[in-house]
Amino acid sequence: MRILFAALLCTICLPAHAGDIDAKVEAALAAESRPEADRDRDRNRRPLESLNFFGLEDDMRVLELIPGGGWYTRVLAPTLAENGQLYVAIGTRRVEEGALTEPGFEDVIVLDTDANLRRPEGSRFYALDEFDFGVSDLDMVLTFRNVHNFDADARNIMNSAVFESLKPGGLYGVVDHTRRHMEPLNDENRRRIDPVLVVKEMLDIGFEFVGFTDLHYRADDELEYEVGRRSVSGNTDRFTFLFRKPE
Repeated sequence: MRILFAALLCTICLPAHAGDIDAKVEAALAAESRPEADRDRDRNRRPLESLNFFGLEDDMRVLELIPGGGWYTRVLAPTLAENGQLYVAIGTRRVEEGALTEPGFEDVIVLDTDANLRRPEGSRFYALDEFDFGVSDLDMVLTFRNVHNFDADARNIMNSAVFESLKPGGLYGVVDHTRRHMEPLNDENRRRIDPVLVVKEMLDIGFEFVGFTDLHYRADDELEYEVGRRSVSGNTDRFTFLFRKPE
């Protein structure tokens, strides 16, 4: 009876916590300062569902990798502002010159990693030298449609640094454009990556595979064309994976 009662209490508590997170994410999505171009992509990117899958909580210390123009930064920063902390790293120039100059984003911490990022002459992919983020015991690291931009050595360096920055039990969420399994690199698939390869590389580093979601599955993406093509852009099939650093 005690076990049953305890289980019922947990069942009652979980939706209340999820509701708090949902409310904060939804408030960030509805913020008047949020660009209309960002709002136009909500239906495709499904941020609330994605962050719920990753297990985001509002008191976490979270690192966002390669934030680009800050689409997810504008969602994560307000959600974490009261109880947590958001960091950004690698390729942060655009977000530093944009979203982070606006009111409400003053507490986002930029980790100094950009000097380590380079694209070798003639290469389609970015390279990195060995580095660390300079923070530890993070609860979560997230990256959205970025892993494909790096060569195999750089992916290993970046993901190893993520592993070291996370606390035991810390989570790593990855979303990226799907490449057909084992397909050789060509001009059309260069901004896609084989999801099986991503899982293998993470396991080799030491991560545990927690699971996946089909939130961004697109049956009509033939995995054949460049993701920027008009017929594909905004409708690519994307894998969404969650990894954990072992306790």
